[in-house]
Amino acid sequence: MLKGINQWCYPEGTSLEKVLEYSKEAGFETVELNVNPSGGIGLTVDSRSDDAKKIKSLIETYDLEIKSISTALLWQFPLSSPDEAVRAQGRAIVEKQIELAAAMDVDTVLVVPGIVSEEVTYDQCYQRSQKELRKVLPLAEKHQVHIGIENVWNKFLLSPLEMSRYVDELDSEYAGVYFDIGNVLQFGYPEQWIRILGSRICKVHVKDFNTSVGNITGFVPLLAGDVNWQAVSKALKDLGYKGPLTAELSPYKLDTKALAADTAKHIELIIDAG
Repeated sequence: MLKGINQWCYPEGTSLEKVLEYSKEAGFETVELNVNPSGGIGLTVDSRSDDAKKIKSLIETYDLEIKSISTALLWQFPLSSPDEAVRAQGRAIVEKQIELAAAMDVDTVLVVPGIVSEEVTYDQCYQRSQKELRKVLPLAEKHQVHIGIENVWNKFLLSPLEMSRYVDELDSEYAGVYFDIGNVLQFGYPEQWIRILGSRICKVHVKDFNTSVGNITGFVPLLAGDVNWQAVSKALKDLGYKGPLTAELSPYKLDTKALAADTAKHIELIIDAG
């Protein structure tokens, strides 16, 4: 498995060059960039394929790889929205992710499928998001880019059995799971999810969680929470997963580089634990 870090692990406004410099210095092997709003740093909704190729070349000058692209924009434009225009904007964001991934030879894009709320019922979220994903899957298949459905705190896909069913119903080898270990800890056991989701897992996010807090403020640095990292590491190795374990953590307030240095060491310990 590889040591990976997401761009969000650095304070907002950190230049792409510094993200890459600090990541390489800390010992990471891969970086995950995010598709940001217009005017953001790195990849944005306005980026073209040529822009993405230049960024890929820049990444390589730091002797790093990029294997996945994320975005937070699907919280603003969810594929489950009751507004057709909002869903279309969300779909365009996923298409942009796929376009940029193809230009960079990246094989996975992270997608938050939808959000259950008082206005959007669970079954509506399920049906609408699948309908929108089926519209973008032909593009993903054309470019051989996997759509990794992430388990997040969106009150949706709350068990590994349901997530497996949701992905299987999309009926495409390019529909899979971007599994976030810390996100399931309040509701289950990530090592069990890994064994049930199996080969559907395209990529993995690592973060830790303190279950005694019991809400979204319970996320803590790696190894400081309640994840059974030995069991998780073993489950991933038994699965044959060889991709990145990508850290997605909140940056430290005192030192821009400190989180990267600490986290790289933590991921090494996690890899060795199983």
